Amino acid sequence: MKVMLVDEHPDELDQLSQMVSKIKPEMDLLCFNSSLEALAEARKTEIDIAIISLELPELSGIDLGRYLTDLYPMVNLIFLADGREKGYEALEIHASGYLLRPLTKKGLQRELEDLRYPELQKKAKRVFAYTFGNFELFVDGKPVEFKYTRTKEIVALLVNNSGAQTSNGEIIASLWEDEGDPKKKASYLCNLRQDLQNTFNRLKLKGIIIKQRGSMAIDKDKIECDLYDWMEKKEKSKYSYLGDYMNQYSWAEYKHAMLDEISYDLAGY
Repeated sequence: MKVMLVDEHPDELDQLSQMVSKIKPEMDLLCFNSSLEALAEARKTEIDIAIISLELPELSGIDLGRYLTDLYPMVNLIFLADGREKGYEALEIHASGYLLRPLTKKGLQRELEDLRYPELQKKAKRVFAYTFGNFELFVDGKPVEFKYTRTKEIVALLVNNSGAQTSNGEIIASLWEDEGDPKKKASYLCNLRQDLQNTFNRLKLKGIIIKQRGSMAIDKDKIECDLYDWMEKKEKSKYSYLGDYMNQYSWAEYKHAMLDEISYDLAGY
């Protein structure tokens, strides 16, 4: 687990680091005297636990906690404070723990072993792509609503392509085939890509879509998908392929035929 430690006082930060290392030697520690430097690192590295001093000069501990929660909704925030005055603010952003100085090993151990979001819970994937039947995308158990219906179709196409980069040209060809003005389709695709980004940002989904210049891909490792599970495990999969696949999209017919062949082979036909 990645653990971020933030305290402006080097001696206290060193003491905190040593205590965490003794309690949980397997944890990967990232130590910072600056809240702004800590935030910059968090934008590059996913954080599981953040132990933050509330008394920080550049960006308060509460504000840093808010930014970390925006980046990673299931981050465990543990605050260090000289008093109880900001306890309510910590509760408002759903902190995992609140420790008073002087810090004790017993208190720190208790908080590290009683996290708001345990490691096993954090491993559960928030995004589920349902492909066997009509395509549907769920986040936290609820269907995702996009501004444009074509945006959802782009996600379906990326899921269908199983992590391969899909160019803008391939997306346009699949969604519109030979219909309409190419310039208008390219312009519309820009709107769809923006809708996709806005929707995923609103849902606090980070890194699900891997973008390159002129292309996109789905990060297979960050979503649960009946197709991926069945292709990997076949008869041992918890999902069953019953002959239906992304029924609402004509471009899915090739993959549909391939799945039928695999299914027939498994059945011994």
